[in-house]
Amino acid sequence: MKREMEKTYDPKKVEERTYKWWKENGWFKPEVNPDGKPYTIMMPPPNVTGQLHMGHAFDDTLQDTLIRYHRMLGEAALWMPGMDHASIATEVKVLDKIKNETGKTKQELTREEFLEEAWDWADTYRNRIREQIEKLGASCDWDRERFTMDEGCSNSVKRAFEDLYKKGLIYKGSRIINWCPDCRTALSDAEVEYEEQAGHMWHIRYPIKGEEGRYVTVATTRPETMLGDTGVAVNPNDERYQDLVGKTVILPLVGREIPVVADDYVDMTFGTGVVKMTPAHDPNDYEVGKRHNLEEINIMNEDGSLNHLAGEKYEGLDRYEARDVIVKELDELGYLDHIEDHVHNVGTCYRCGTTVETMTSEQWFVAMQELAKPALEAVKEGKTRFIPDRFTKTYNNWLENIRDWCISRQLWWGHQIPAYTCKSCGEVIVGDQPKSCPTCGSTTLIQEEDVLDTWFSSGLWPFSTLGWPAETEDLKKFYPNSALVTGYDIIFFWVARMIFMGLFEMGEVPFEDVYIHGLIRDSQGRKMSKSLGNGVDPLEVIDEFSADALRFSIITGNAAGNDIRWQEEKLTASRNFLNKLWNAARFTLMNLEETIPEIDDASLEESDKWILSRMNRVVSEVRENMDKYELGLAAQKAYDFTWNEFCDWYIELVKPRLYGEDERSKNAAQHTLNLVLTNILKMLHPVIPFITEEIYGYLPEHGEALIIESFPQTDEALDFPQEERDVNYLMDVIRAIRNIRKNLNVPNSKKASLYYKTDDREKEAILKRSHPMLMKLASVSEEMPAALPDEADLKKYTSAVAGGTEIFLALDDLVDKEKEIQRLSAEKEKLEKELVKVSKKLENPGFVQKAPEAVVNKEREKKAAFEENLKKITDRLKDL
Repeated sequence: MKREMEKTYDPKKVEERTYKWWKENGWFKPEVNPDGKPYTIMMPPPNVTGQLHMGHAFDDTLQDTLIRYHRMLGEAALWMPGMDHASIATEVKVLDKIKNETGKTKQELTREEFLEEAWDWADTYRNRIREQIEKLGASCDWDRERFTMDEGCSNSVKRAFEDLYKKGLIYKGSRIINWCPDCRTALSDAEVEYEEQAGHMWHIRYPIKGEEGRYVTVATTRPETMLGDTGVAVNPNDERYQDLVGKTVILPLVGREIPVVADDYVDMTFGTGVVKMTPAHDPNDYEVGKRHNLEEINIMNEDGSLNHLAGEKYEGLDRYEARDVIVKELDELGYLDHIEDHVHNVGTCYRCGTTVETMTSEQWFVAMQELAKPALEAVKEGKTRFIPDRFTKTYNNWLENIRDWCISRQLWWGHQIPAYTCKSCGEVIVGDQPKSCPTCGSTTLIQEEDVLDTWFSSGLWPFSTLGWPAETEDLKKFYPNSALVTGYDIIFFWVARMIFMGLFEMGEVPFEDVYIHGLIRDSQGRKMSKSLGNGVDPLEVIDEFSADALRFSIITGNAAGNDIRWQEEKLTASRNFLNKLWNAARFTLMNLEETIPEIDDASLEESDKWILSRMNRVVSEVRENMDKYELGLAAQKAYDFTWNEFCDWYIELVKPRLYGEDERSKNAAQHTLNLVLTNILKMLHPVIPFITEEIYGYLPEHGEALIIESFPQTDEALDFPQEERDVNYLMDVIRAIRNIRKNLNVPNSKKASLYYKTDDREKEAILKRSHPMLMKLASVSEEMPAALPDEADLKKYTSAVAGGTEIFLALDDLVDKEKEIQRLSAEKEKLEKELVKVSKKLENPGFVQKAPEAVVNKEREKKAAFEENLKKITDRLKDL
């Protein structure tokens, strides 16, 4: 028995039920197409720090669109979901929660107590995030879900650390690092965000030993670090200071003698050409210090206060308090030459925004030069390509200038570094926890306290999730992955690391394509953030508009690599499209029987062939766009075809046949309606899966589920180029007639005779045989369209050009000319008065200068509207 669609589409009824049905039937699994070639996407794992934001919705919609498309191509499509433990971010959140609930700080907790709370947090948020992703319609294989700290991923981390260590690519040493005094942990270069800040440049005099009254002037933005100075440097080619090289200067306030060294690093043209050297607190000074054996004096504590090496007077002071004290003393003692305002880039922690300190510290590092080379070559050789290609430059720049990667973090949440030190002989053992020291047999072994950088485990994501280091069937089948979908903001954080880790451990790149998308910004182009209060909750959007409307508004207008602006009007337009699709499907199904009639090509009429040929062309274009990652274009083309051609034209063209007595014509129309609607649903399914699946279930002779149907293919038998041209010409004529009637305010009830001028006999034939359609769709009279007589008085007609044909409508058929002229003249006079009034107001300097800007702009808008309407009326009067 035929089911009838409800009058209006209710997404709240449909979406949860449909998702559960898909999931229970296992249709998210690659095993749906066991013989298909593998197509794999790894979900960039969201952090377990809170709920999803619009960026996740953007990312997941793009991935799901690709996965659904490739599943419908018959491929074994695996979208592997998972979540990231997010070391620093999660630890901060958990500590805040503990402090709010118990008043305890980290210093008052044991590691075990903290980890118990952290795991509770992670489990809670993993469940919450999973539910949120499901609401979006994500067709990922939840039975394969992974977490960066689950047992399998943890084993992968341990193995990768061990492999890199054995190859000499992981080492522990004292090097210059980035340090966050708030999070109290080391940061990699990629975790430091730079922002312009207004500050000062302090110019300080350093006396030259043994030369009374002579000094060199150095400049610094961080005067507190001078307490750790161990040298000053000049350029060896700078004639001003050649006599000073090898001498010493006296460090003000401290009294320490420090050498003058010559190094090419110093820019002779910048400032005085003399640079203070603080090897423990500046990466460039660190390199110069290594070349000249300068001492490294770290004057900072972990919390950003000064330690005992800064001197008893300053010990315990916060870095900024110390700065004020030091500047004051320098001034009082005559060492401060001058101060100038200075805007400069300052490094901040990417998690908490605190200004980072550079300092020497003993940490674990990955030696990057050997890993970076093959990663650069792989992209250069096209083994992995970036879409769009311009992001290849971002990737190359970062790897070409990479420093060794600091991977240790002074945190509790994360993968504890798998390195054990024997307390008896000092031997370091890496890997699984040993029972005893292999060198001396001692059982007193201490594991490293620090955890690994979050991005270490994330770098293994494309293969750790598939079971590596075990040789699983999934690993054999789904590695390398097919595509990675991610934002341009983490190319160096994540993408580069996955590529060099994949090449190191697997010998192959982790993915063929990297599809880079932009950020979702607010309507003013600003980044969405809590501080601006301009964030949009995707769950609230889904609740109000539906998941499909959110997905469609995200996809349409989107181009790879570009940011998109969030506009609620797009959501409304997307919802309108869903309603249009529902109503078109409902009309179609109301006019179909339980079985679709079989027909031959000879039964197809001109409009049937036109829509089938257009459908065939659109299917070809949509497939091409999807294959090139032009998802926004693909969605837009499917939308345009559905709304503009199927709904607005074809359905209107076939209505008389559906209600007529000609069974053969009716059957052809029913057959065509069903075929085109089915293919529309298939084309749109990857983007708007819920409504398309719901409608598909009402189709006569439908399959098991749309999600596992085949994507439409082009069919040469459905190419009808002549009928396409002919109907497109007819549509141009109808549009032209409608425009004439609209401009003259003529109601559809007033019929008009159609005349034309053309030497094209084919076009003349189209107009004559299409008379019934012209009567219905353009309110043409029952009189057959005819050529305009040569002796006709053109003043009695209104005309337009359509498809190269000049068409004419008799004015007397359309309007009572005298009455219409009177009405328009009165309207023109009224508008002219209003225009004079508003023009005088805007010509008054007092009004323009004193009135609020919004009021003035409103008057300007009024004037523009009056001018536009006056032109329309003048044009209409001219026509009459």
